Amino acid sequence: MTNDQDHDRRLVSGWEGRYFEDFAVGDIYKHPYGRTVTETDNVWFTNLTMNLNPMHFNEAYAAGTEFGERLVDGTFVIALAVGMSVIDVSMNATANLGYDRIRHHAPVFHGDTILAESEVIEKRESESREHVGIVTTELRAYNEDGEKVLSLERTPMVLKREFADPSPEQPTGWPEGVGTQPEDLD
Repeated sequence: MTNDQDHDRRLVSGWEGRYFEDFAVGDIYKHPYGRTVTETDNVWFTNLTMNLNPMHFNEAYAAGTEFGERLVDGTFVIALAVGMSVIDVSMNATANLGYDRIRHHAPVFHGDTILAESEVIEKRESESREHVGIVTTELRAYNEDGEKVLSLERTPMVLKREFADPSPEQPTGWPEGVGTQPEDLD
């Protein structure tokens, strides 16, 4: 690593996610990083979850169906889209309260690239916990051709900023003293 003496070095906070106060009804977050679904993803997920429908793992069977090939397990598509939304919606969630109105709009096949976005459709204070609020989003996933393949409503409890305590030296999830410390910058 080079240390250019013409620049001051400082610890700067990375992305810590949105807090309850950062959400506004009507906001839409296009989540970064689409993901191409592989045959391995589908086969492993299908086996891990014991989904015995041959549409997901039996090529000869699937070839004889209206789709002509294996379909990606729909619960994998849900998990993938939810995972893609974490960076914008639930990095500061303390719990997920529900997944509602789940709809598969089109099949997903091996090789499809999935992209996702979330729209804030409701936001309210928690009645039982002062340190969080409740945010409901509509999560939508699309394939690389822009065809909507999935939609669902997702409701996490999200931490309020005043109850968070991250710092550049110790962001969320980092043990104390790991990595560059302020005394390293003198």
